[in-house]
Amino acid sequence: SGENGHVAGQQAERYFLHPPRTPYRPVIMKALTRQLLNDFQREFPLNPEPFDRIARELRTSTGNVLDQLRELQIKGVVSRVGPVFRPNTIGASTLAAMAVPPAELETVAAIVNGFPQVNHNYEREHRYNLWFVVTAEDHQVIDSTLDGIRQQTGYRVMSLPLVRDYHIDLGFHMALDRRQQLQDLPDRFTAAADPHEEAPPAGSAEDLIEAIQAGLPLVPRPYREIAERLGCTETEVIDRLRDMLECGIIKRLGVVVRHHELGYRANAMVVWDVPDDQVDRIGRQLGDQDCVTLCYQRPRRLPDWPYNLFCMVHGQDRDEVLACIERIAQALDLNAITLEVLFSGRRFRQRGARYRATR
Repeated sequence: SGENGHVAGQQAERYFLHPPRTPYRPVIMKALTRQLLNDFQREFPLNPEPFDRIARELRTSTGNVLDQLRELQIKGVVSRVGPVFRPNTIGASTLAAMAVPPAELETVAAIVNGFPQVNHNYEREHRYNLWFVVTAEDHQVIDSTLDGIRQQTGYRVMSLPLVRDYHIDLGFHMALDRRQQLQDLPDRFTAAADPHEEAPPAGSAEDLIEAIQAGLPLVPRPYREIAERLGCTETEVIDRLRDMLECGIIKRLGVVVRHHELGYRANAMVVWDVPDDQVDRIGRQLGDQDCVTLCYQRPRRLPDWPYNLFCMVHGQDRDEVLACIERIAQALDLNAITLEVLFSGRRFRQRGARYRATR
């Protein structure tokens, strides 16, 4: 559906299908907590006592680091401390959308949340107003999950599996100095994998994936605790994690935060109708933009869905997000390319992906 189609430079306010929500107050944090969250979203220590190493860098105690992380998990600021897997290297996933009458949206969202394979589930401002991610061990489970959702809700599900990723990282800068903006990320946040590079299959890492997909245990020696569960040594766990990072199965290992609780209360999925022969070039350019946190190619679903390039833009408010989109369109000369901006509304579910059923 392109009834809300927009060419950059026109009045973006046409996307405001709902009035701006009540200002959100993010969790107030001490400087030490903000530094903990900012510095360890990537490159988490791979040694027997990782939290001790973090504590020494922050000039505090291991116990304080662990207490802070546990408290932040309870408050919802931290989703987990653990891996972000590269899509389609250890299982299968798809982004799905449904057009649901607004009066039924909460009921349908609750049905969708009843499927354990669903890890993200958001309202978005569009005719397709319910968007969710399904992850599982293989495509057969994905297909059966989508069929089950169709049957239980009575609504069609549009599936948009990943074709190619240009930048999937989801790190958020904490702006320790208020003069800094989102784009002032340290180098560790800016690298994007070559979209044509093929990551090797997960192979024999099945048991480790199952053990870590929900996060590392918040104990002084988390790798030893995982090793005890798996019947191997602490060194073997560390070595296998290092191998999975080096070959790209794990995109990053560290603190995984929730953007809304950090004060990035506005976010939009921007979808572009890009000529097929330009999608790689424009995708790489979008993935390099400072305020873009994800960028990927997905299939069109004509005639309803003509868009093939997606990116996520986060900001502290809607105006900041729209200004970023306008800057990108001007800088990359995308004014002639049709786009739509789908702001997020209610968050029905946000958690880490579960690629393996927990036994």
